[in-house]
Amino acid sequence: MAESDRHDKELTSWNPFRELDDIQNRMSRLLESTFGGAPTTGAWSPPVDIEETDDTFVVEAELPDVKREDIDVELKDNELSIRGDIKERERTGVLRRQTRRTGRFDYRVTLPGHVEADRTEASLKDGVLRLTLHKSEGHKRRRIEISGP
Repeated sequence: MAESDRHDKELTSWNPFRELDDIQNRMSRLLESTFGGAPTTGAWSPPVDIEETDDTFVVEAELPDVKREDIDVELKDNELSIRGDIKERERTGVLRRQTRRTGRFDYRVTLPGHVEADRTEASLKDGVLRLTLHKSEGHKRRRIEISGP
C-alpha cells in the first residue's frame, strides 16, 4: 500500500448515516426493480424540537444556510408541514468530506391539539426556524381546583 493511500484511509472516519443512506438507496432500487417503482420523495427531515407550554407549541427546526424564501410552512387543522430546499453551495476546492445534507427536505407532524393558524408566529435566525403555534381556547390545559374539606 502506498504511503498516500494509507494517509487517505487514516483521514476517513466511519459515518453510520452514510451506511444508512446506502441501505435506503439499495432498498429503493430493489423495490423499483421488483415492483416497478416505489413511492419515494427523495426528501429528508431536518432535526426538530417540539416544546409544549400551557398556551403554545414551539417548534424549532435546524435549517442552516436556508433562506426564508426557500422554506414553505403550512398548517392544516393540527398538521404542520415544513418543506423546502437546501442548495448545494458552489465550491472552489475538492470536497473531502460531506456530512451536511442538501436537497429537498420535508417535515410533517400532527400536533396533539388544535392551534389558531392566524396567530402563528415564525422567525428564522442563526439557521433555526422557530414557530410559535398558539393553542385554540378549547384545547388549552387548565388547572382544576378540587373543593371539599
